[in-house]
Amino acid sequence: MLTSALRLGIAAIAGLAVALPAAAETRITYKSAKSGSSYYQMGVQIAEAMKAGTDGGIIVTVEESQGSVQNVMETRARGGDYVFTTPPALVGLAQAGKAMFEGKSSPKFDEIRALFPIPSLTMHFVMSKSSGVTDFAGMEGKTILLGKGSFGATEGEKYLKLFGLEGKVTLAEVELSNAVPALKNGQIDGFVTAGSYPAPNVIEAAASTDVTVLSLSDDQITQSKRSKLVIPAGTYAGQDADITTTSLPVVAYTTTDMDEDTAYTLTKTFWETKVKMSEDAPWWKGVDEALMATISGKIHPGAQRYYSEIGFTLTEAQK
Repeated sequence: MLTSALRLGIAAIAGLAVALPAAAETRITYKSAKSGSSYYQMGVQIAEAMKAGTDGGIIVTVEESQGSVQNVMETRARGGDYVFTTPPALVGLAQAGKAMFEGKSSPKFDEIRALFPIPSLTMHFVMSKSSGVTDFAGMEGKTILLGKGSFGATEGEKYLKLFGLEGKVTLAEVELSNAVPALKNGQIDGFVTAGSYPAPNVIEAAASTDVTVLSLSDDQITQSKRSKLVIPAGTYAGQDADITTTSLPVVAYTTTDMDEDTAYTLTKTFWETKVKMSEDAPWWKGVDEALMATISGKIHPGAQRYYSEIGFTLTEAQK
């Protein structure tokens, strides 16, 4: 016969078992870009990969963003569950309080740490075949859509100035999301967009109307102070030759508020599922160990642990 004390003890243990959660679950917010962009699609793919790769241990919620600057700024109010994407150069500017971060400095910026590289921002200058434009000089007198507030818009405007086209093209007051229909109906002659290749809006444009994606000369690439990137022939419909353009590296970041185990698991799962993601979306094929060199700041200690395990060499500046 059970004593009263033993009965109470069994009851307490049973109650404790009911109160405990079935399994630990880590929730992450991933903020990258506007919905409909290639980078938003990448976020969705990463979320799916994390869920599958951790058997539901990590659940990623993708948030729409207005751009990389906003992503960095939000570190001031976010906690250890925040992952965001941005070019490494913007992190450096934020930490130095320069350019768009002047007067907006925060100690939180110094706590930003890298996790892993993602596909680079690739510039696309897309012109309708009917415009007859085959190089930058030919854009003079044409109507071009740059969009607003994005890296592609800012970079596109910079290139127009660099290559002597400032004031010589008409800038369309149309949202970038409407670029393809505007190109098809002749409202614009071309548009500028930045995203990993193959870019969804360029795929759509090339499939629905004849387009020419402009190449940059080596001299123009040097003037841009960006990295050279070659989009292989056949990437887009009707593209018979390689496209030479520029790119800007992009990296997934968090802050030191994230614990080491979570950062380790995120990084490990990303690299281990990247091959599967590449089968579904070709832009992941461009992510390899070589892109680690584009991370100019510090890497999270949890991610460093994984890179040490797989033999990736990190610089002293990254540690």
